[in-house]
Amino acid sequence: MHDWQQIKSDVPNCRITTLTTGNPKPIVKVDGQYVLYWMIAHRRATWNFSLQRAIDWASALGKPLLVFEALRSGYPWASGRIHGFVIQGMMDNAAAFADKPVTYYPYLERTPDQGKGLLKALMKRACVVVTDDFPCFFLPKMVAAAARQTNILLESVDSNGLLPMRVTDRVFSRAVDFRRYLQKNLLPHLSDVPKANPLARKKLPALRSIPESIRKKWKPVDLSSIRDIAAEVAKFPIDHSVAVSSIRGGSQSAVQRLRDFVKTGLGQYIHSRNEPEKQVTSGLSPYLHFGHLSAHQVFHQVAKAALWNSDQVSEKATGSSSGWWGANEEVESFLDELITWRELGYNMCALRDDFDQYSSLPDWAQKTLAKHASDHREHIYELEDFEQARTHDELWNAAQRQLIREGRIHNYLRMLWGKKILHWTRSPQAALEIMIELNNKYALDGRNPNSYSGIFWVLGRYDRAWGPERQIFGKVRYMASANTRKKIKVANYIEKYSAENST
Repeated sequence: MHDWQQIKSDVPNCRITTLTTGNPKPIVKVDGQYVLYWMIAHRRATWNFSLQRAIDWASALGKPLLVFEALRSGYPWASGRIHGFVIQGMMDNAAAFADKPVTYYPYLERTPDQGKGLLKALMKRACVVVTDDFPCFFLPKMVAAAARQTNILLESVDSNGLLPMRVTDRVFSRAVDFRRYLQKNLLPHLSDVPKANPLARKKLPALRSIPESIRKKWKPVDLSSIRDIAAEVAKFPIDHSVAVSSIRGGSQSAVQRLRDFVKTGLGQYIHSRNEPEKQVTSGLSPYLHFGHLSAHQVFHQVAKAALWNSDQVSEKATGSSSGWWGANEEVESFLDELITWRELGYNMCALRDDFDQYSSLPDWAQKTLAKHASDHREHIYELEDFEQARTHDELWNAAQRQLIREGRIHNYLRMLWGKKILHWTRSPQAALEIMIELNNKYALDGRNPNSYSGIFWVLGRYDRAWGPERQIFGKVRYMASANTRKKIKVANYIEKYSAENST
């Protein structure tokens, strides 16, 4: 019997996981109608190992490729904001696949569970199924459930970051340790790059049609007919109090944002990225979260602009956040954020199921927070107070209003935002619940390994014990609005996001 898993493919084996379980072993159904790529996290037509693997399968089997991208209505924190961003990405994908040798099947679930059975029906007619390996939110459970519904080969492919998530089984508790690991082990993986345009010059058989029984019951959406994204998402049974963001989703916007950052922001990154009144942060996290942009593409563009090549890398793995790449300080600083800090969260989520639980905090943090849990709090606010930006602190309120209006908070103020929630709640456990709720409900990059890293950093994850020991915080790092005002300029920021300036 042909060992189909040894097909010719440039996708590294360490990025591929076989998910189908049971006995006998999963089969490649060579009499199937097509190869199915179930796109759920790496929602893009370029720089995508998952798509590339599906193309390799289609080429090896001489079969058509069906790309299936769907959006549920009943997912946690479903809102106009998230729906709008995802649909804008689907619109870009439809355009990108229009002249390519694939069939693109976009599906929008109009009512909860309306799409139930669609994936199973598509898998039943497939030769092999490829999907995305994303370690967070409800996606791992959804993929595991799909694997139980089929006996054909179902592969998940990791196209999240520069380091394949599953090359190590070690969970790193400190950024310095992870950085040292990267400095020792990342370089060989930098040459394993997804193809910028994996469908270029590809000749795959055309899929004659999707069975009418499927198309009639689960009608694919005509994305070209959408003119007003706010009006479109208003049709769905989701939370409309969280409005569509002014930040447009999709690969086209992502690539343009990347170009703008490399051109105007990267050169000022290390000196001005903590300044909320200066627009030098990358703004790429929503696009990375929804898979509209690849971390490999970001790295490529930054390296190209910096005239960097791998020969400049230092041989010493010191764990330092600067000096290893052999680039200028702006590039070193940005790459540390893009790779070390971002992928540190993916490491945690891929290897620990309790990544979003209070019990996952380091022992020292749990002990010091427990010791100070009963400390007097001058201010105590409930979830609704925080959500409506009704605290005594105008800087904190401004940050919350930015989150509500735009789906983001400036990076530095996001840290302060979390620290003050810890300061003003009845317990650290309550603070965690509030941070997760507000971040996942409003932030475009919420529900992501990197955003969970930020939330749990507030409570001590990836940090060390600090002194002096303080009320409420204990040995957990402390931040104050007054100190923040001394370090950075915030007057115009507060004015921009005041209650009076509601637009």
